[in-house]
Amino acid sequence: MNHFNSIRELLNTLSRGHKLLAEMFEKRKSLSYKYEYALEVLDNNDDTIQLLVSKDIIRQNGIYLELDDQFLQFFEQILEVNEEINTSFINENIRLVKDEYMLYYLQANSDSERYKYLKLVKSALRKVGRITIRNILDLSRNIENTFKTESNYKIKLLKLENHKLKLTAIQQLIEQTEKLITEDELTFFKTATDEELKLITIQLRLDFTESRQNLIETRKQIIEYINQIKYQSKFIEKLRQIKYLKDQFEIKAKTNIVEIVGNSKAVTFEPKPTYPLKLSLDSLQDDDIRKSIEKIYTRIKPGLKPLLKIAEGISSEYLNQETEIEVSVNLDEIKNSFSASGNHLFDFVLNYKYQREVSFEERVTVYCQLISMFEEEFEVSEHFNRHNEIEYAMVYPK
Repeated sequence: MNHFNSIRELLNTLSRGHKLLAEMFEKRKSLSYKYEYALEVLDNNDDTIQLLVSKDIIRQNGIYLELDDQFLQFFEQILEVNEEINTSFINENIRLVKDEYMLYYLQANSDSERYKYLKLVKSALRKVGRITIRNILDLSRNIENTFKTESNYKIKLLKLENHKLKLTAIQQLIEQTEKLITEDELTFFKTATDEELKLITIQLRLDFTESRQNLIETRKQIIEYINQIKYQSKFIEKLRQIKYLKDQFEIKAKTNIVEIVGNSKAVTFEPKPTYPLKLSLDSLQDDDIRKSIEKIYTRIKPGLKPLLKIAEGISSEYLNQETEIEVSVNLDEIKNSFSASGNHLFDFVLNYKYQREVSFEERVTVYCQLISMFEEEFEVSEHFNRHNEIEYAMVYPK
C-alpha cells in the first residue's frame, strides 16, 4: 500500500478525485462500475484514476473499479448511511472504559496522566451513546427494508430473525453500560469530579431512555413482520401441495378434503385475516406511490356520502349596505401638476392642495414616493436644502 505522508496529501488526493468518489459512493451497491465510466466522469483524466488506485482509495479489477473497504466504511460512518449494526464496537468501548481507562485513572500519580485517561473515558462514553442510537435507527430501517424488498420468504425470515438477535444484543449493551455508570464504578465517578463527565453521563442516561422506547416499537414491528411471513409461507406451501395433488387428480385419494369440507361449519362470507402493510413516510412522499393510492381509492371509495349540515340563515344585519369612502393621494396627478410648475419638488409637495387633510410626515412620504416612482422624469440635483430637521435634495422636472 502506498501510504500517505501527511494529512494534507490525503486531503489533496481526495479533492482531486472528489467527482469520481462521489459518483462511486452513490453507486456503491452496484455490482459493477466500469473503468470507462470513471474516465467519462473525470473528462478522460486517467492520471487521477491511477493516483487513486495507487493510493488504494479505489481498487481495480480488470475493467471494473470499486471503492476500497476502508474508505467506503469511513464515508458511510461520517454520513451515517451504513446499514451494518455494529454491536461489537459498543462492547469494545465498554470493555476499555471498565477494564482499562478507569483503572489507569485511579492508579495514576500525576494530574496530567489522570486527565489523559479521563479524556479517554469521556470520549468512549460519548461514542457509546451516539452509536447506540444510530444502531437502533439503522436496525429499524433494515427491518422495514427486509420485509418490503426481499422476495425470498426463507431468506426474509432468516434476516428478520438475525435482526431480532441484534436487537437483543443492543438491549443487553444498554443494560451493561447503565450498570457501569450507576453501580460498578462508583469509586471512579466519585473520584473524577469533572463537570463535563457528569453532563456526559446524564445525557447518556437520557439517550438510553429514548433508546428503550425505540427498541420496544422496533421489537413489536419485527414480531409482527415475522408472524406475517410465517403465516404467508405456510399458506403458500399448503396451497402448492393442494394444487399439485389436484393437477395429478389425486387430491381425493391422498387427502381427506371431502370429509373436511363436509364437516366445515365456516361462514361463507367470513372475512379473511388481513395484515396491513404500513408504508414508511419516505414511501408516502413518492409520486408513484401517491398515484397508486389515488387509483385504488377511486375503485374502492364508498358509495355513502357524508351528510352536509345546512348552514343557518344569514342575519339581516349583515345584509345592510354600508359605504365607506376613503380619499387617497393621487401621485400621478401630483406629478403632472409638478411638471407644469417651476418650483422644486419638496416645496411643491408641501404647498400642494390635497383633497383631504395631509400631515407633514405624510407630505414627506409623498415626496419620497414621487422620486422613487418617477425618477427618470425628474432631475435630482446635487444641492441640498433643509426644512426644520429634514435635509432634502433639490428636485426639478426635466
